[in-house]
Amino acid sequence: MATKFTPQRYFSILIMLVEFVQEKARFSPDDKYSRQRVLLKKRFGLLPTQQPPPNSTSKLCAQSLNEDSQILFYSMARNLGFLVVALLVLAWRCESAVFGPVSESHRSAALELFRTTGDGSFGSLEDVYEALKTFEVLGIKKESDVKISACASVASTLLSTSSTVKDLFHALKVNGILKCELKKEAFMGAESKLTGSLNAVDSLLDYYYSIGGLVLLKDQTSDVDVHLNDADKIFRSIKSLSQSDGRWRLSSNNPESSNDAAGIALEALAGVISLASSEIDHSLIATLKNDIVKLFDGTEKYDDGTCYFDEKLVDAHSHRGPLSASASVVRGITAFVEVTNENLNLPGEKILGLAKFFLGVGIPGSAKDLGSIPLILSLPATVLSVTKKDQLKVRVSTVMGSSAPPLSVKLKQIFVSGSKDASIINQELKFDPETAVHVLETLPTDVDVGKYIFSFEIVFEDPEHKKSYATGGRTKVPIHVTGDIKIENAEIEILDSDLGSVATKTKLDLPGENSVALSANHLQKLKLTFSLTSPFGNAFKPHQAFLKLRHDFLGLVEKFFYLSGRYDIQLTVGDSVMENSFLQALGHIQLDLPDVPEKAVRPPAQPVDPYSRYGPKAEIAHIFRAPEKRPPRELSLAFLGLVLLPFFGFLAGLVYLRANLKNLPKSTVPATFTILFHLGIAAVLTLYALFWFKLDLFTTLKALGILGMFLMFVGHKTLSYLATTSAKLKSA
Repeated sequence: MATKFTPQRYFSILIMLVEFVQEKARFSPDDKYSRQRVLLKKRFGLLPTQQPPPNSTSKLCAQSLNEDSQILFYSMARNLGFLVVALLVLAWRCESAVFGPVSESHRSAALELFRTTGDGSFGSLEDVYEALKTFEVLGIKKESDVKISACASVASTLLSTSSTVKDLFHALKVNGILKCELKKEAFMGAESKLTGSLNAVDSLLDYYYSIGGLVLLKDQTSDVDVHLNDADKIFRSIKSLSQSDGRWRLSSNNPESSNDAAGIALEALAGVISLASSEIDHSLIATLKNDIVKLFDGTEKYDDGTCYFDEKLVDAHSHRGPLSASASVVRGITAFVEVTNENLNLPGEKILGLAKFFLGVGIPGSAKDLGSIPLILSLPATVLSVTKKDQLKVRVSTVMGSSAPPLSVKLKQIFVSGSKDASIINQELKFDPETAVHVLETLPTDVDVGKYIFSFEIVFEDPEHKKSYATGGRTKVPIHVTGDIKIENAEIEILDSDLGSVATKTKLDLPGENSVALSANHLQKLKLTFSLTSPFGNAFKPHQAFLKLRHDFLGLVEKFFYLSGRYDIQLTVGDSVMENSFLQALGHIQLDLPDVPEKAVRPPAQPVDPYSRYGPKAEIAHIFRAPEKRPPRELSLAFLGLVLLPFFGFLAGLVYLRANLKNLPKSTVPATFTILFHLGIAAVLTLYALFWFKLDLFTTLKALGILGMFLMFVGHKTLSYLATTSAKLKSA
């Protein structure tokens, strides 16, 4: 009997396939709770990291629609409601294969993985919402167990001034499920913060959380009037992050666009439309409809017609898979159509392909459909030293790190790295129950130092465990076997090239201390020999062996350029599996090379160290000329007397003319200017004396300029007074 599909039935399916799977798809692989979610969804069959093609059942169901149902599908492809019809008809025709009942295995797994902490909660409000949504989908009545602690957290988050818009969004999400008894002040405070945050938004996710929170507020309470006065402005701000191909960026600073962001943007814009206090400009709605059509041009497609939205891998930690991107786009388009009642001209075959994609994911209906628990085979160390007698250790555990069932590990084959040669070993490792590690005490006899690939196989002691655990077949692990390499018969020789006889032979201690002193000309040869032996007595060929000759003055290595002189000898022998690799100086050799031919290449100019310009400079020693010969002392004294003679003549003239101070002004102001004038003249004479003995010309001129202005002022006052006094005497 066919099941009657109501809108509630459709949304329950959509919640299962979209919200439950993807609401928390953004996680870090290193987070403990996220790994639990992964395992839970793995066990539910809801975690296709790279979505495979739908199973054969869904293929058969889709093929059964070709005759009659697809005619209806393609005729309704111009309306988004067709996506609902496509999902419903496919689900009706294939319900027994895809939507089986949720069993107790699902519920027990959810209760085991979503455990409450000591205070009775699941952690953050985001984790609480995920757990409650999972329980709601699986029909687990557990709201009463966490309602007290969760509602207290919701209330404190809504009332806290430090809560982010993301915290408020998830708090309102949890409240939508638990229906907590909150005060009006909590809703009003949340509305004020969410509305105020729209003035300082710089990313698409901030818009999503702020607008999504306001939409939740509008649905949960009538005490707060939630609306947007500047809806057009917010709409345009979000629209500015869209790209020409219909995808969106998460922020203006992030050049990468994605389908997942497009779904988030469509949900946010749907919220803006529903909260707008006035009607949104219809041209903006039309542009957005055009973007949705362009978005469908970028869908990926399987051979059977299944369509999905994929994402380009940029960052593994934040990558959204096909299921996440497809679900995000469907949620966004559904929200947009609900608030606008617009018709979308979408391709019918892609709508059908999306429906097949979601239905192909499926929800297991029995324990047989549950995914197997994967077992991970790992090695604590992949570098083994035969010198230190390291043992090969293998650990087998689940992805959560818990113990594996009773099993054994066999070393099946050993491949030489870079070669197709392989040795068939088929040796079982010894299990140590104390450390839960499988140990290979001794390496096979044909394994020497080098690079290998070991092939392991897990064998269950109880064959029934194959139904519950997945091993992935044989596991190949690269192994490096290292050891000390023995160096023997090291000699360095100078040979006569014409006779081949040994002119000089010196034994070397490698890698010990050596200081050889050799000499050779261009008619002789330099020969260095040594043998390398592995710990097992086999000949060893190192990856690197260099003999370097370096000119002691020019430092030339590649070419000699006919430069005779002393060259330092340096030997380098190394390999990644050679524990005693070395780089050692052997000594020097004195080369006597012929004269440089006319057309021979000259040695290059030596590079100048760029940091030498910052080092200490060479000291510059100034050589002054010898001082001129000074005149006799008597002549100098006679010249001094001649210089002072006019001064004494000046004093005698003053006495002869009977100079006096009778005309010095008696009034205070004129007397002050007169005294300052004479002091200024004395200062000028003093400055002249200082210039003669100490000051330089520039300092003297600056001081003289200041004194000159001062003398001009006081001198003018003094002379004005004398002129006035003289005029009065003449008139009298």
